[in-house]
Parts: sequence; C-alpha cells; structure tokens
Amino acid sequence: MKPASPMMKQILSCGSAVIASLIIGGASLTFAQESVSVRATLVTGGLPLDDPNAAAWSSAPPASFPMSPQVHWPNRIQEVTVKDVGVRALHDGKQVVFLLEYADPTQDQDDGAALEFMVGDKKAHFAHGQPMLQVEGGPVNIWFWKNKAGKAVDMSAKGFGTLKPQSHQDVNAKGVYSNGTWKVVFSRNLSTDHPEEDVQITPGEFISIAFAVWDGRKDAAGELVEKGSQKAVSSWWYFRADAPPDYSSYMYAAIAAALALGFQFVLIRKLKKGQ
Repeated sequence: MKPASPMMKQILSCGSAVIASLIIGGASLTFAQESVSVRATLVTGGLPLDDPNAAAWSSAPPASFPMSPQVHWPNRIQEVTVKDVGVRALHDGKQVVFLLEYADPTQDQDDGAALEFMVGDKKAHFAHGQPMLQVEGGPVNIWFWKNKAGKAVDMSAKGFGTLKPQSHQDVNAKGVYSNGTWKVVFSRNLSTDHPEEDVQITPGEFISIAFAVWDGRKDAAGELVEKGSQKAVSSWWYFRADAPPDYSSYMYAAIAAALALGFQFVLIRKLKKGQ
C-alpha cells in the first residue's frame, strides 16, 4: 500500500475528527485534531462561568487549533512554547463561555491568553485587524487574560499600535494552572450594548475567531521571551453557538394529525347517520 501523499495527508487531517491525547507533565489532554470551528453547545441548568474543571465541560465538543510564532510584523519571534490550544464552548441563550486549554511547562506571572473576533462585516487580519497590502483592516474585539492580573480585559484594535482597553468591560476570565497545563475560562453575554466595538454572537450564525498565547517565562538575562506582538497566534477559524431547537415541523405534524383525526371523526359520524 502506497503511503499517502502530502496533499492527501492534509486533506485527511483537516477533514477528520481524529482524537489524540497529549501527555504533558502527567496530564492527559484530549482534543479533536485539526479542527476548523468551535461549537458552543446550548445547555440548561447553569454555565461553568469560573470553573475550568467543571463536569459541564464534558458536554462541549473539543476542538484543537495549531499555533505558530507571530512573524507578520516586527517585533517577530521565531519560536513559541505553545504549539496548539484546545477549545470548548457552551452557552445558555444569554451568556457564552469558552475554555482554552494548553500545555505550558511553567507557571509565570506574565502568562497570558486571548480570544479575538472580527467586529461587523468588514474582513480583518488576525493580527489585530492589521491591513494587508491594499486591503483595509477591519476592527477586532480581543478578550485578554493575564495571570498576573487574574482577570479579563475587553479590548479593541484596528491594526498594530491601536490596541486599547474599552471604556466598558463586559468580559470575565479565570485561569487555573495544574500539572503543566493552563485552563482559562472566558465568559460574556452573547450580545452587548456596544456593537461598534464588541462582537455580537447570534446563535446559529458563524463568526470568525482566533487565539493568542504568551509564555511569560524569562530568559537568562531576565527579559520576557514572549511579550506584546511576540506571541503564539492562530489564523482565523470559525465559531458557532448552537441555535435553539426548531420544533415547527413537529407542530405542523401535530396540526396535520389533528385535522386528519377530526376529518375521520366527522366521516364516521356521517357514515353512522347514513346507516
């Protein structure tokens, strides 16, 4: 049997939902490899807003996305610690929660992670909505968490040098480190009162999402190895919150059945009278 060609391997890896286990520091992380989207399952009974280890996360389908050094604009970085991130999501029709899970050999004060979303209909580069060649970059909404602060910052950007915290803060986050693994939960309402700055999440619709991670370790000179634009990044992928179930077909079927039963009842009565 001939080995698969590089192109065939790429097709198989992108189209499959093969499950792999990544063993790091004694922790087993199981993700779906080469995902193209994150799906937020619709749940009832409460969301794990600040608990990365809650049992509820097992009901969220896992996804995994490759990470690479940011090499598009200075300052560049050639190597990064985090090679991929596992992502899960849940929502209850009002709020959405994301769980980012990734391996990091050490816990550092400057460890950080972020989710990034396009805002509006204008396309944007994943590097802060940076313009590409002659294409104007669109605005992006960034949910940033840093271990030192222990909370999230809701931010906006439209290219490098424009990143800034918003005057309103709608995002919450909590990170837990154990056995060489970071688990970070981000939460926010599906929609906000600031559509010009915040991503608006409509269940059933696909939106663009990207990820970034900073390893906050320092080198021998005491300098941060990853900071600012020197980070691990992903390209744009897709996110979709499950829409509520549509029971209209069942309703129509019930109406049809009721009409049929009614017609049968009338017909039987007429036949009895005729006899």
